[in-house]
Amino acid sequence: MKQQKIRAQSMTRRLILWLTGAATAFWLIAAGLGVSVMHDEFGEIFDGSLQETAERLVPMIVTDLDRRKDPAYPPHLRDESDDAGEEYLVYQVRDAKGDILFRSHDAPAKPFGAPLKRGFWTDDTYRFFTATSADHAVFVQVADALANRSEASTEGGMALFLPVLILIPVSVLLIWLIVRRTLAPVDDLRRAIEEKDGGNMAPVPSGTLPRELRPIARSVNHLLTRLQSAFDAEREFTANSAHELRTPIAGALAQTQMLIAELDGPKKRRAQQIETSLVNLGHTAEKLLQLARAEAGIGTGTTRVDLARVLELVVTDFERGDPASRRLRLHRAAGAKLEGTYSEDAFAIVLRNLIENALVHGRADEPVDIRLETNGVVRIVNGAAALTPDELAAIRKRFGRGNTASPGSGLGLSIAERLLQQMNAGFEVLSPATDRADGFEVVLRFGGGEVAG
Repeated sequence: MKQQKIRAQSMTRRLILWLTGAATAFWLIAAGLGVSVMHDEFGEIFDGSLQETAERLVPMIVTDLDRRKDPAYPPHLRDESDDAGEEYLVYQVRDAKGDILFRSHDAPAKPFGAPLKRGFWTDDTYRFFTATSADHAVFVQVADALANRSEASTEGGMALFLPVLILIPVSVLLIWLIVRRTLAPVDDLRRAIEEKDGGNMAPVPSGTLPRELRPIARSVNHLLTRLQSAFDAEREFTANSAHELRTPIAGALAQTQMLIAELDGPKKRRAQQIETSLVNLGHTAEKLLQLARAEAGIGTGTTRVDLARVLELVVTDFERGDPASRRLRLHRAAGAKLEGTYSEDAFAIVLRNLIENALVHGRADEPVDIRLETNGVVRIVNGAAALTPDELAAIRKRFGRGNTASPGSGLGLSIAERLLQQMNAGFEVLSPATDRADGFEVVLRFGGGEVAG
């Protein structure tokens, strides 16, 4: 059954999206309500203007009609023959029969469809208001085109929505800045907790955290204190166990060797087998103790050290104690240095395991080359048959051993890799070795400390 991958979502991103969406929705709702109210208010304003215009025209037109009966008095109201600009309001003056007495120049030549009755009336094109004289002989019908009202409402709505289109991205930016600034302590706390490992158990600073996050910091600090106590107890147990295990094994081995010197024949061969078993037991116990120390997190360092000096000391120690170590050849590039905040003890354990593996599993007639390069790289190369990718993967596993009859516990590479992880160093196993058709090569790349070359 396939497990579905759940992608972790950012709390900051979700807050920004939700707040932006809510702010945008509120802006749009407010603008929509504003357009609706504005449309109603515009209708009232237009109707008021329409009614006022019609009612003001009635007495003027009645007076003018009375004066027109005198031939000597020239008319002063415009009729359909007048040439003027486009009119916003148009009107017709009609008699009781509905005939047009005169009209504004933009008014249609045919009578309006509005009834000769005082009040408002609307058709598909116009909004009318009809006003009448006191004797109901003259009717003035003023019309306002509905297209004009729609245009005014559209322009008013655009005046409301266009600023919203500008305010939305500005709001997004402000929300992003506010959310990032507000959640910055959360991010600081996350990074502080993320940096904690087996070698960094310093308390999380909580003095600058908001009140809501301080209980989390206190809980984390309590947990770190308990972990530090557990690690200290484990390291103390490991150190004590190393002595307690070595002593009885060394004593049993010494007694067995004395017994071998006193025996002969088949009994001596059996005692020699016991000696071999005790040697292997001591070697395995030593590796298990190294593995326990690696798991306890001894790879991290707090002081600046020179690992190049440690490398030379370990090679010298091998040359003094093991005849097979005459195959070791140390190459140090001119000016190569390897300095930084590392653990000398952990680096020595790594080198001992890797060099021991090279001597034991490499060809006895080929040298083991140890190179310190100027870019913070240490290479250990020995002669051996080329391994397949599956064999390389197998020997990197704990207790993994390749197709070899050489003695060993299968823990050397696991111990080295674990300690190098704690030292923030790269670890690479190659077979065949670089620029060779066979061989075995281990590459250590140091970048966690300050590497000078």
